[in-house]
Parts: sequence; C-alpha cells; structure tokens
Amino acid sequence: MGLIAWARRSSPWLLHFNSGGCNGCDIEVVAALCPHYDAERFGALLKGSPRHADVLIVTGPITRQVARRLLRIYEQMPEPRFVLAVGSCALSGGVFQESYNVYEGVDKLIPVDVYVPGCPPRPEAILYGIVKLLEKARGAKNVEK
Repeated sequence: MGLIAWARRSSPWLLHFNSGGCNGCDIEVVAALCPHYDAERFGALLKGSPRHADVLIVTGPITRQVARRLLRIYEQMPEPRFVLAVGSCALSGGVFQESYNVYEGVDKLIPVDVYVPGCPPRPEAILYGIVKLLEKARGAKNVEK
C-alpha cells in the first residue's frame, strides 16, 4: 500500500472542468500543461475521467445550471481528492458576482484546496498552484483508500 500512496502523491492526475465564461483561464490551463511550461515534470497528467483523477481544476463562474454536474464529478473522484480553483470567476464569481444565477465561488459548493487568482492567471501561477497542491497532498492522511 505504501507504493500506491507514493504514486498518488508523486503523480497527480488532473481533470479540467470548464464551467463557462470567457475561456481565458482555460487557455492558460492548457498552456500550463503544454511542453513549453511542462507540468509533467511534476508528474501532473491530464485525464478525461473523474474516476481516474486526483485533482479537479475548476475554471469559470459556477452557475446554478452547472452546479449539479460539478458536484457529481467531484463525488466520482476517488479519495483523497483535491480542488484547484483557477481565475477570478471560479474564486468569487468574477464579473458575474452579483448575478442571480451564479455562485460566489467554487467553495460555496465543494471544498477548495488551492486558489489561483487572476483574470486570467498566467501559466506560471497555475503551475505554482499545482506545486502547492502537491505539497498539501504529501501531507495528507488516508491516501491509501
């Protein structure tokens, strides 16, 4: 079991959830995962299934229409799961903050481990957030579930 725990801490698999917005943060997330910035040197790998992912990267404002999907995806991820909120819209609702159908941040629905502010944040900031998340994962208990 120690080998499995080490592998999950050393090689996080990422799932990117785009909830809408201007797609500026999405472009920066993709740029951070491309060879120029090379997130794979930290072991990070983009996956398409929540059942294989360790880290959920959320971008865009969380609307009431998207909230159930986000919760379902979060619940499908195995424990321990981590959430990285990227961009002003994911952190606080951004320019849609006072709107009737937008939550004021991802943390109103699911627990967020690392926040990456900016509109849009630079790829270096996203990589810094991933590194901070890895540090938090190394200190996490119950990794062997």
